[in-house]
Amino acid sequence: MSSKPENHTGLKRIIAAGGYSLAGLAYALRRETAFRQEGLLFLLLLPVVFFLPLPWLYKYLLLGLNTLVLIVELLNSAIEKVVDLASPNYHHLAKQAKDMGSAAVLLSLLLALGGWVMVLGLVWRGGGRPG
Repeated sequence: MSSKPENHTGLKRIIAAGGYSLAGLAYALRRETAFRQEGLLFLLLLPVVFFLPLPWLYKYLLLGLNTLVLIVELLNSAIEKVVDLASPNYHHLAKQAKDMGSAAVLLSLLLALGGWVMVLGLVWRGGGRPG
């Protein structure tokens, strides 16, 4: 078991927090299949967002929805890791916690899909302008 990291203050704390965040992203990219799949989808949709004839506000909305999926997946993965640590054997409460995390990911994906359907509907209807 490794020791607890040193507590930092001020600028050192901010720099350390950034390092921890990058380590979390790197771990998710290396070891979490669902995060890699959703990250790939994010990267595939990124150029589409910029080439759609939309106001910047809509583009920002689509980027936000796509990013939300990644955020929720990271939180779901974190929940799964903590549950596995706390309850290595099967327990119905552990299953429920993991299922709820998975449900959160599903809802974020449905929200993103709904946003894309609405925005693409605007594009096909006439140039992406509201009304």
